[in-house]
Amino acid sequence: MKQILHYFPALSPTQIKQFEALEELYKFWNEQINVISRKDTENFYERHVLHSLGIAKIQSFEPGSEILDVGTGGGFPGIPLAILFPESNFTLVDSIGKKIKVVNEVSKAIGLSNVKGIHCRAEQVEGKFDFVVSRAVTRMPDFLVWVKGKIKSKSNHERKNGILYLKGGDLTEEMSTVKQKYKEFLLSEIYTEEFFETKKVIHVVI
Repeated sequence: MKQILHYFPALSPTQIKQFEALEELYKFWNEQINVISRKDTENFYERHVLHSLGIAKIQSFEPGSEILDVGTGGGFPGIPLAILFPESNFTLVDSIGKKIKVVNEVSKAIGLSNVKGIHCRAEQVEGKFDFVVSRAVTRMPDFLVWVKGKIKSKSNHERKNGILYLKGGDLTEEMSTVKQKYKEFLLSEIYTEEFFETKKVIHVVI
């Protein structure tokens, strides 16, 4: 939690309590359903919460925004972002039902009313969103197919609507066939921890 408060010092008492509660909740659920790798549970706040919040360092969400988290797993990056932006609405989807059960149970336990977990594939999601967020669920060309037609045309943010994707390493080859405009943001320029040395947020305008 010290890392979270260091990088996000303006959290409300409610937000601090919600973030503090996450580690024990995920430890409990991870024993029932494996949603986080064992080694990462030891670095929970750095590798899951702070990593997810890297998106917020690139783009804050206006009140009333609609955000779709595709392949959320146990709720990342969606749940940390939903805590940080309580006036935005988050739809978290995953094709594995037991992971969505964790999403809904964790949201309920910490009193998140702006999260809806849905067991389905990305292509089956109805509605349009300001941004689609995700954490390295597949290669970008495939991801673009999954979320085609899911982005609102009208933008209410300084950055254009599109995808905000957490990814690591050299993406030159992967992004070579992407025709849409995109920009890479290095998390190493925001966070000093070694874990973020090769981590990025990719903003793709679609």
